[in-house]
Amino acid sequence: MSPQLLSPNEKNLGAFTVKRFLPSAQRQMVGPWIFFDHFGPAQLKPGTGLDVRPHPHINLATVTYLFAGEIIHRDSLGCVQSIRPGEINLMVAGRGIVHSERENLEVRQHERQLHGVQLWCALPEQDEECDAAFYHYSQAEIPEIDSAGVRVKILIGSAYGVTSPVESFSPTVFATASLSKGQVLMLPNFPETGLYVVSGCVQFEQRTISQQRMMVFSQGQQVEILALENTQVVIIGGKPIGQRHIDWNFVSSRKERIEQAKREWRAGSFPLVPGDEKDYIPLAE
Repeated sequence: MSPQLLSPNEKNLGAFTVKRFLPSAQRQMVGPWIFFDHFGPAQLKPGTGLDVRPHPHINLATVTYLFAGEIIHRDSLGCVQSIRPGEINLMVAGRGIVHSERENLEVRQHERQLHGVQLWCALPEQDEECDAAFYHYSQAEIPEIDSAGVRVKILIGSAYGVTSPVESFSPTVFATASLSKGQVLMLPNFPETGLYVVSGCVQFEQRTISQQRMMVFSQGQQVEILALENTQVVIIGGKPIGQRHIDWNFVSSRKERIEQAKREWRAGSFPLVPGDEKDYIPLAE
């Protein structure tokens, strides 16, 4: 199959723009990854801030990774954790969890940059109804390798002979790489592999992949990219895990499970987020 170039669905949140690549009309998933958002880079003014109110998830795991800024995660398990560049926040929704993502008051007093990606990983059917959990990994815990002079961080999964300590549920990869102009990088070969250009520009064979575009490759393709300028990329991929249904913040292999979660959220049956109990996002009808 020919590589597939994905363009974003952009959403203006006022203070910054979010570019969504998965799911889209072009493609729903890359391996187990069913959601890919790139937010920023945004220069936020004093007094403004990120406020994602409490909302629910089921049957998936969320991953937040920052290039700049700081976000405070709170969830219905009682976890409170700030995330900074180079760290990983992994939240396993399992049978159900509620969380919020905000900036703290001290940060909001200053002009600052916010820039990162958020991904959702659909859980294998046998793990969809597991206990909810939250994991935080420091920058020092994330393995970094040198591939022909290119710095590659293996954030989740395995690639380049290295396995991340971050919890994972199926054969997959989530990695970042920084290339200087003229450097080349061979991508890991998964049944499905996605390359997202955060900044800069790369060339694959005779095709150019520009900034804030994603290209998806099928199994068997030996993909070597050439940086046409200083470039930062994100690599995702893995083995497909079967059809998934997605509705609002809910993902599941079963439509009826999503309908159940919607009823429970309307009825207020999900647990509250300690320290953020008074606010929530209503179900999108």
